Amino acid sequence: MSSTDSAPAPGRSRGRRVAVAAVAVAVLAGGAAGAVALSAHGRDQQPKKAGAPSAGTTKVVRMDLADSRTLPGALGFGGQRTVKGTGKGAVTRLPKTGAPVSRGKPLYWVDDQPVMVFFGDTPFFRTLSTAGTGGRDVTVLAENLRALGYDTGPTPRATASSGDTEPGTELTPALLAALKRWQHDTKQQETGKLVPGHIVVLPGPYRVSGIKAQLGDPAASEVLTVTSVRKSIRVKVDAQDSGPIHKGDSVTLTLPNTKTAPGKVTSVGQTVQGGTDDDASGTASEATLQVTVEPKDSAAVKDLSSASVQVTFTTEKREQVLAVPVGSLLALREGGYALQRPGGQLAAVKTGLFAKGMVEVSGAGVKEGDRVVTTS
Repeated sequence: MSSTDSAPAPGRSRGRRVAVAAVAVAVLAGGAAGAVALSAHGRDQQPKKAGAPSAGTTKVVRMDLADSRTLPGALGFGGQRTVKGTGKGAVTRLPKTGAPVSRGKPLYWVDDQPVMVFFGDTPFFRTLSTAGTGGRDVTVLAENLRALGYDTGPTPRATASSGDTEPGTELTPALLAALKRWQHDTKQQETGKLVPGHIVVLPGPYRVSGIKAQLGDPAASEVLTVTSVRKSIRVKVDAQDSGPIHKGDSVTLTLPNTKTAPGKVTSVGQTVQGGTDDDASGTASEATLQVTVEPKDSAAVKDLSSASVQVTFTTEKREQVLAVPVGSLLALREGGYALQRPGGQLAAVKTGLFAKGMVEVSGAGVKEGDRVVTTS
């Protein structure tokens, strides 16, 4: 960014103003390459050669300016996690890759008995069979049976133990009866009790992304992997450039078919990756953070399982600022920039954000609607 320079003062001699104007005209006659270089504003792209432009005029406008950066990303199903079985027995049946993981449905089979899926934040770590037992695992049981349409009756809160800020729900005879009805309806053994290893608790809907176990493997092993049913894009961002990117920011996705779709940032990683010597040669990798983006409309990527996607982030934004085409800037001999009015007068300006061929300007006497000389 450039600092503000004062315009030639009215008290200076006419020869001084002409000399400054002559410098400005020389800048114009030098070709559009200089103006394009200003537009690049420090970027690596090289301007194309152009012939000497003819000067025209334009108006100072008030507008929103936004600078952006486009980075490559990988589209896929995110949030992978490994499902590990518990208890005794052998794996006797496995799902297919891509199969949905749904509440109240079998995920895999042990000793020809289905291992079902519930949603929640607490795994089943003990047998639930005695009324009066309380805890957050009981809460998961009650919430899932209700979600599946079973009448669990009143579910009172359990008595809090010392230091327990979330005691959970109390196991009641009505809740145990609902459990037995569900077991009957899903062709499980109608025991009326819940045994760890018979139900897997996951945070929400998933899909099977890979199989780790083989038929006959012990149940207490890594069985399979699952991923989120929502597709997301993983983008590696230089750690030093990640400051302007925040969770909830809107982005633009450019798909392999060149169509664009809106997206949003769903997470910005907190762990820096790389930035150290990768091998004995001392070659250092760039320090990066992983940014996760999701399409706002899942239909935009419904036909894609995995793909390379370009993600455009807005890295800086100015709202309702005065702006002119970059070709309107004149480099002053004493440093800084000015705008030239049609009559030849110069008005010093301070430059702000450069974006898409426009530049933010401010200065004494510069206002919206002023007409200035430009090469673009």
